[in-house]
Amino acid sequence: MSVAIPEQAVAALVAAERVVILTGAGVSAGSGVPTFRESQTGDWQQYDPRDLATPQGFMRNSRLVWEWYTWRRKLMERAKPNLAHYALVDMEQAIPEFLLITQNIDGLHWAAGSRDMIEMHGNIARTKCFDEGIPVDSWEETGEIPPHCPHCGGNLRPDVVWFGEGISTNVLNQAGTAIKKSDVFLCIGTAAMAAPAASFPLLAKRNAARIIEINPEQTASTMMADWSIRGTCAEVVPELVRRMGIPPIALESAGG
Repeated sequence: MSVAIPEQAVAALVAAERVVILTGAGVSAGSGVPTFRESQTGDWQQYDPRDLATPQGFMRNSRLVWEWYTWRRKLMERAKPNLAHYALVDMEQAIPEFLLITQNIDGLHWAAGSRDMIEMHGNIARTKCFDEGIPVDSWEETGEIPPHCPHCGGNLRPDVVWFGEGISTNVLNQAGTAIKKSDVFLCIGTAAMAAPAASFPLLAKRNAARIIEINPEQTASTMMADWSIRGTCAEVVPELVRRMGIPPIALESAGG
């Protein structure tokens, strides 16, 4: 399928020394990863998101929340990175200062090979202590749901950001510093409507970065974008990398 990519956008990326990329659910859509709302099928339809993805919901019914995330994790474990994920790995290798900020919790960027990245909303495959917030890699399986922290005995929870929880200051500082210095800022597969991601395109614009949006539809970021490219991430991102003349090492390893 032919993808219309402005030559000026390609030239801006080729010339860039510092690039920041923000990704959202649209990148993982090509891997068949359901969004939070799309996961609420069958018996899960009856629950309010506040019962499944807030600290208050966890305190009310920790078993329900653990089982919900176990269900979601199993859905995501079936997914494999798509060509958009691999194309971003190739881009990372070609750009001197590169940072990928993802709002996705599925771990597919990491699985594809991205390393200069921030998983802003956490990773569903990881676990941490609800009381102390420390990462926990292993615990004794006693059959209790949720399992207990081996350090303090408290409940374990998924290492993701729930509704009403803030992003850590360190993460925000790292993202903000990179965005302010960026030559080009890309919004890929995200409407960037939820805080703090909603402020990222504006921050980039205020600091003279060129903005490229890749999305099948118009979003809140479109008005700030220098170039808005319509199409799916799995179509557009690999073609953009090819047009930049970047060696498609990860792409070819994935059959792209």
